[in-house]
Amino acid sequence: MLGPRRGLGVCDTCFNLTDGYDECFACSRLPSILDAVVPISYSVAREQLHHALASYKRLDGDVARRLGLQLAAVLWRHLLAHEACVARAGGADKFELVATIPSGDQLRDDSHPLHWIVSEVIGPTRDRYGRLLRRSAVDVEHRAFDAAKFEAVQRLDGRSVLLIDDTWTSGANAQSAAAALKSAGAGPVAALVIGRHVNREWRDNDRRLKALPVPFDWSTCALCAAALPLGGTSRLRDGVGRTGAPGLAVAEEHDLGLDCLDRVE
Repeated sequence: MLGPRRGLGVCDTCFNLTDGYDECFACSRLPSILDAVVPISYSVAREQLHHALASYKRLDGDVARRLGLQLAAVLWRHLLAHEACVARAGGADKFELVATIPSGDQLRDDSHPLHWIVSEVIGPTRDRYGRLLRRSAVDVEHRAFDAAKFEAVQRLDGRSVLLIDDTWTSGANAQSAAAALKSAGAGPVAALVIGRHVNREWRDNDRRLKALPVPFDWSTCALCAAALPLGGTSRLRDGVGRTGAPGLAVAEEHDLGLDCLDRVE
């Protein structure tokens, strides 16, 4: 895992790595409806977190469950330490409600494991979670923004909402979900995502990812960590994988906070 940091060439909205711009190309083309976006880690294409985020919802059986529990541990540990950071960035005292973004495929959405993770597994979200959104009947391309893509199932009367998603790629679905929540009267709406997708091969990304602090520091988040100085140096360790961070598949359980999931195993 690689913790995003603010700094020169980092998108002000989603923490994507840019070519020196304040916003990445995707965020510059989307309306900014979310009051805050916070990725826990970069999800580097074809590397271990990327595979875990893809596989936990595509596989079946024990492997998928184990990956789901590992990702739940990441969310749980981050929320315990940094939910207040997310709320503060979004302009809320706290989040009264927690929701997830519906899948574009209704059949897939009904059985999506993220609902199980947020509504049953994770202690900090269990009692606040609700299926606040559903996919509307409006015909919208899967990765396109549309304020009518989703619809809220109830009035929200100024209550603050934490949207949780597994991966941020373009942000179109998250911003569309925020638009639906705001239309239903929500107060501050922020998005917490496990992985902000990046490609190591794009431009100078490899060097910049290697410059991030290793190992992953649970005591800081993308919001409260100090910005990485320009030309920062890497603290990579030998023999720990391409990014230098322990991979989900081989990490010790305490590295991912799995001790907090003992009772659901």
